[in-house]
Amino acid sequence: MKKQSREAKSPQPSVLNCIDLSNPDTNHNVTLLKQACIDSGFFYVVNHGISHGFMDEVFAQSKKLFTLPLHQKMKLLRNEKHRGYTPLLDELLDPQNQVVGDYKEGYYIGVEVTEDGPESQKPFYGPNVWPASDVLPEWKETMEKFQQEALDVGKAVARLIALALDLDANFFDKPEILGEPIAITRLLHYEDKISDPSQGVYGAGAHTDYGLITLLATDDVPGLQICKDRNAKPQIWEDVAPLKGAFIVNLGDMLERWSNCVFKSTLHRVLGNGQERYSIAYFLEPGHDCLVECLPTCKSDTNPPKFTPIYYRDYLSQRYKDTHADLHIYKH
Repeated sequence: MKKQSREAKSPQPSVLNCIDLSNPDTNHNVTLLKQACIDSGFFYVVNHGISHGFMDEVFAQSKKLFTLPLHQKMKLLRNEKHRGYTPLLDELLDPQNQVVGDYKEGYYIGVEVTEDGPESQKPFYGPNVWPASDVLPEWKETMEKFQQEALDVGKAVARLIALALDLDANFFDKPEILGEPIAITRLLHYEDKISDPSQGVYGAGAHTDYGLITLLATDDVPGLQICKDRNAKPQIWEDVAPLKGAFIVNLGDMLERWSNCVFKSTLHRVLGNGQERYSIAYFLEPGHDCLVECLPTCKSDTNPPKFTPIYYRDYLSQRYKDTHADLHIYKH
């Protein structure tokens, strides 16, 4: 048995700020967002422009994929570009506390790049792995539409984040950042298994996300928890309630790094309660060639940069290598 980190019992509900993207009062939204980014790194976004009906269709199509027989899903196994199916237990996010991988299966969809295109030589760029249209008709079209609509939402949130950091609203729209982002949709299906932290069993182990921001849509089954202070003894975990029609947004490690730790990339995990759970995560990452270095508004003579500059491609490649099973284990 691996040594377990101490944590407080009976998680309390978390109260998160709610950002209404249809609100014309930008200053109000920026104030709410800045408070959330400093406090917890998590907030809700509502009235984001993606219809309830379309989100229901994305969830329905996701469920169709995960209900396929395992042998069919394994034909769609993720490739070296991290596109395609990830089996149960494939990902191990918290090796210090997990005895096995996450009790979830997933499916990666990225920005479509042709196999012979110049971008295809870079990590995280390449053609997607699509289910056959006779097996899952309209699946590809639905997911491509979601990718585009989620990007629009992510860029709108990024503009508020820029203003909250006293930057120009379009700071993150630069070509090397969100002009050609690494934007990844990940469909997730959690097993109907009860998690037991004392035994090292989790739906998803405790982790922080890697990039700029994550937009998370969930069904109505709870399970997401956050820990605002990862160094606390014991750790205090808070439940994040599902909110119909909203995205739960959290900041990634690169934004914490960019902001010189002004904004928080918060530890989070998923505990299963015996019910199946579906969620859709959209990871909005900087571009492959983006050099992440301390923002000019987040440093001073008395508060110098805490991190050395790093190209995002190098950072993301290492994080995936650290958390995913080697693909060779699936070869026969």
